[in-house]
Amino acid sequence: MSEILNLQALGIGGASVVMFGMLIALLLTGMQLAFVTILVALFFALGWFGPMAVPIVTTRIYSFVTQYVFLSVPMFVLMASVLDRSGIARDLFNAMRLVAGNLRGGLGVQTLFVAVILAAMSGIIGGEIVLLGLLALPQMLRLGYDKHLAIGIVCAGGALGTMIPPSIVLIIYGLSANVSIGEVFTASFVPGLMLAGFYTIYVLAVGYFRPELAPVQQEDEKLSATEKLALLRGLILPIIVVIFVLGSIYGGIASVTEASAIGVMGVVLSTIVRGEFTLRMIADAALQTLRTCGMIVWIGVGATALIGVYNLMGGIDFVESLIFGISDTPIVVLLVMMVILAVLGMFLDWVGIALLTIPIFAPIVSELGYDLIWFGVLFSLNMQISFISPPFGPAAFYLKSVAPPEIGLGTIFISLVPFIGLQVLALGLVIAFPQLALWYQ
Repeated sequence: MSEILNLQALGIGGASVVMFGMLIALLLTGMQLAFVTILVALFFALGWFGPMAVPIVTTRIYSFVTQYVFLSVPMFVLMASVLDRSGIARDLFNAMRLVAGNLRGGLGVQTLFVAVILAAMSGIIGGEIVLLGLLALPQMLRLGYDKHLAIGIVCAGGALGTMIPPSIVLIIYGLSANVSIGEVFTASFVPGLMLAGFYTIYVLAVGYFRPELAPVQQEDEKLSATEKLALLRGLILPIIVVIFVLGSIYGGIASVTEASAIGVMGVVLSTIVRGEFTLRMIADAALQTLRTCGMIVWIGVGATALIGVYNLMGGIDFVESLIFGISDTPIVVLLVMMVILAVLGMFLDWVGIALLTIPIFAPIVSELGYDLIWFGVLFSLNMQISFISPPFGPAAFYLKSVAPPEIGLGTIFISLVPFIGLQVLALGLVIAFPQLALWYQ
């Protein structure tokens, strides 16, 4: 086979161009990324090494899917799926009215606070945006919020699950870069809250300087002490789940995998306490978890196979030499990697980006003398930008699925521009001041 294809005659440079071209061409046909990467991996394995390389590829795939910490992914997805089907998020949103008070722009701040707590409960982005789109967007529009501001708050707030532990993005990064997921969680905590703080300041500033865009939530003034106490009860169960999940990780009581199981148990017990637990709900949540994790696993299988073959071909060394040839200044090389991730984020799913690029970028980052934990925070911030960036930002499509018919994708993407600017600002600050991420060291 290798003699027929004679791929080695192209050299690693020519083969890299052909591989990249095949990936783009197959993706343009509409084929799923997972199957594209598997097909290209097999083509190059057979064409470069012959049939003897196939067992090596399957060994790499097996080692990827059997990592113990990978069990945390379906656990956190299941937790989010159960959360989606319960009334916990609705009661949490109502309870946050007490925090927002009568601030101008308070409902937007309330939505962002809920987004942070939901992110700390599950780490799943799509479900958060759909929940906030159903709970918060109609209320903001009803109160007279500017539709662009309301849309931006929901999408950007819902995407905070990328940064705030227990983020699935951070878990996949830790697996790909072979670093401690617990440390990546710790490092991302401050930047994640900082970004949420930027959103909050922006909403309050809009409310102050453009009061017509963010009216006051007047009905809060009519709440009695009894009603406020009833609303506060909606905070109890979510806060307990967050404390148990993150507290067990940061307290050294449980690993990330074990903490994910604690989270599932906490959310399920919450639904039992609330009288919402049904076998149908669990069955539906399990099916959604299978669909989501099946997609992640298949992309992981394809990306692992492709990177494994490319590494055997000497491709990673080739890419390293190209990137190091750009400049002798480490920060310039780092910024180039950020640009590459940003461009890929406009067209590919974050799972594929992580599994395709991090095995190549991680050795380069280490050789540059940078901390891989810090780079994980940069990667996560970059992926958060990709979640709301046109033309294929997933956040926009999630919101469109539950938004009023008159709100189109164009309106959604225009609304996200200020929030993309805040994300770029956060990324720049973490690059300029690494201690924002490495504060715990």
